[in-house]
Amino acid sequence: MIRVGLAGWGDHDSLYKAGTAAKIKLSRYGDHFPFVEMDSSFYAVQPPDRMARYAEETPEDFRFVVKAYQGMTGHLRGKPYYANDEEMYAAFRDSLEPLIRSGKLWAALFQYPPWFDCSKPNVKLLRETKRRMEGFPCALEFRHQSWYEPEFRERTMAFMREEGWIHSVCDEPQAGIGSIPIVLEASRPDFTLVRFHGRNAGGWNHSGEANWREVRYLYDYSDAELEEWAERVRELLASTSEVGIVFNNNSGGHAAGNAKSFMRKLGLPVPKFPDSDIPTQLDLFHM
Repeated sequence: MIRVGLAGWGDHDSLYKAGTAAKIKLSRYGDHFPFVEMDSSFYAVQPPDRMARYAEETPEDFRFVVKAYQGMTGHLRGKPYYANDEEMYAAFRDSLEPLIRSGKLWAALFQYPPWFDCSKPNVKLLRETKRRMEGFPCALEFRHQSWYEPEFRERTMAFMREEGWIHSVCDEPQAGIGSIPIVLEASRPDFTLVRFHGRNAGGWNHSGEANWREVRYLYDYSDAELEEWAERVRELLASTSEVGIVFNNNSGGHAAGNAKSFMRKLGLPVPKFPDSDIPTQLDLFHM
């Protein structure tokens, strides 16, 4: 099974009719895509009652990938919100419980920063994190190239398999040590995550600029690039039963359109955009 979705549901204006209230956007999002990556959880652990509401507002077969809180992955700068790690992880697990009960949690995504390199202390930290998250499906994504260098690549994948991590395969710019290559391997037979970050190599490492987040994910995938990835996803399905594809390249508003184009290439049903004749006309050429 293949599910295609987007990172977040609030900022994709092409999915909603003009004037759509923020509080109903998730339910409208579910008319277009069968799963979403929740990124608000990276900035703050979401209250369980809010997560329960999200589960209620989405179709029965909808799925969530929930990004782990920044304090758990080494991104946090400033004063910690939680008194200790035990309290922080307990809050995150409690937040995920409503999605677990509803059968809608696909994975909690632990994305580590570019300075999180392949080292013994970091391997130890990953083991401890997996232990703290026992009972919850967890995906693992790196941003430091060392994990996939020739001398470590097979050991990295073997470690994921042994610990039960879901592999997050990335398409991103090849822009030095703070980016990783495409590693088309499944670490578990039940699920593999694929995340499209765009290929804006010039903007990938400019984290010191005020608008670096907008620049980093500014990219529009070409038809040829999506076609190439359609073949890769089919290849992945030989070793994993489910694949989730997240388009995270929304700085220029390209994610939703790229995702729907990709769905067509995979032969998946593609709901039309509201209030626009352009996607409808494009559909005539993709039947």
